[in-house]
Amino acid sequence: MQLAERSIRHPTEQRPAEGLRLALFSGNYNYTRDGCNQALNRLAGFMIEAGAQVRVYSPTTRTPAFEPIGDLVSAPSIGVPGRGEYRLALGLTPALRDDLKRFKPTLIHLSAPDLLGVQAGRWGRRRGLPVVASLHTRFETYLSYYGLDWLRPSAERYLDGFYRACDRVLAPNAPLAELLGERGMGHRVRVWGRGVDRQRFSPAGRDTAWRRAMGIGDSQVAVAFLGRLVMEKGLDVLAETLNLMRDQPIRPLIIGDGPAREFLRSRLPDAVYTGHLDGEALGRAVSSADVLFNPSLTEAFGNASLEGMAAGLAVLCPRAPSTSALITDGQDGVLVDQPNASAYAAALQGLIDEPMRRLRLGRAARNSSARYDWREISGSVLDVYRELGAVSDRRARTAA
Repeated sequence: MQLAERSIRHPTEQRPAEGLRLALFSGNYNYTRDGCNQALNRLAGFMIEAGAQVRVYSPTTRTPAFEPIGDLVSAPSIGVPGRGEYRLALGLTPALRDDLKRFKPTLIHLSAPDLLGVQAGRWGRRRGLPVVASLHTRFETYLSYYGLDWLRPSAERYLDGFYRACDRVLAPNAPLAELLGERGMGHRVRVWGRGVDRQRFSPAGRDTAWRRAMGIGDSQVAVAFLGRLVMEKGLDVLAETLNLMRDQPIRPLIIGDGPAREFLRSRLPDAVYTGHLDGEALGRAVSSADVLFNPSLTEAFGNASLEGMAAGLAVLCPRAPSTSALITDGQDGVLVDQPNASAYAAALQGLIDEPMRRLRLGRAARNSSARYDWREISGSVLDVYRELGAVSDRRARTAA
C-alpha cells in the first residue's frame, strides 16, 4: 500500500500550496471541541499558511467552542435527536451550491460521511474535481453502545460506498489504512496521522499544588480519563473498572464534560470532575495525573492517549487498531487484550504496585510522542492534494 510520507516543513518560506482552493466539508468544525475538528482546523491553518485559499462548510451554532480557521460557511442543520450538542447538516442546499460555484474549488475534502458530505462529493465529481475523504472516527462501532448492533452491517456498507466513491481516503494510522485496503480501497488510501502539542502536554506541567487543591492526596495514584463524556467512549467499563479498585490508593480524575456526566457521577461519586478545560489548564490537569485510562474502542486515532503520552503518563488502553499504532505494549504503555473491567483492573493494579514501572512507561511514552509533529503530518496531506493535481503545475514547479 502506498502511503504519503513526504512533508513540507516550512510552508511560509516555500508557499507550496499557492493555487490550491480547498473546499472542506465538516459535520462539526468548531461548535464543540473534539479531536476531529481540532485536526481539521490545524490542517486549514497549515494550508492557509502555505498559500492556499480555504473555505469550510459546516453546521454552526450561536455558541461556538472556539474561533474557526479559514472562511466558515454555515450549513443549514438540525439537532441530532438525543444528542443536542451535535448538529446534522441538511445537505448541499442551493445557497451552498451557489457559494461553491463562486469559490471555484480545485479540490473537495470531506470529513464526515453525512448527507452534506455525500452531496458535496457528488457535486465535485460531476465537475471533474478530485475528492478526498478523511476518516476521523469509527462510526460503525458507536451502534453497540446504543443497542443497535443489528444496524452495523448496513452502516458498514454505507461507509464503504462513501469512501470508495472518493479519489483518496486519508486514514489516521497504518492499521486502519490496512483495514480500508482489505475492504477494497487499498490503492486510494493514504495516511494522515495526528500531532500533539508537547509544550502543553509535558511532564514539566505537573503541579502538586493543583493536585492537592483538587483533593488528590500525595500518596494517591491519579487515574485520569480525558475526553467528552459520551457513552461510546467506554464510560460504562471505565466506571466498572474503577469501582473494582475502590480499596486501592487511587483517585479517579475525570477531565472533560458531556451529556453522560451524570451517568458517570452516579457511578463514581468520589471522582474529581474538572469539567471542560482548555489551554494551559487542560495541560496542567493531564500532566498532573499518574495514569491515563482510555477504554474507548471507537477511536480512529486516539488523540487523548497521545496527549497522555506526551504528558509522560503511563497509558492504559484496549488493544485496537488505533492504540496498536500509538503504543508498543510494555514499552511505552499498556494494551489489554480483553477489554473488560476485570482485565483492566488487573493491568491497573500492576501500575499501582510498581511505581518505577509506571514512571519508566511514562518516560518512554513522552519520547514516543516526539514522532507526532503537526507540521510534518499536515504536509503529508498537501502531498496528497498535489498528487491529485489540485495545485497548479506552475505553482508546484515553483515549490519544487
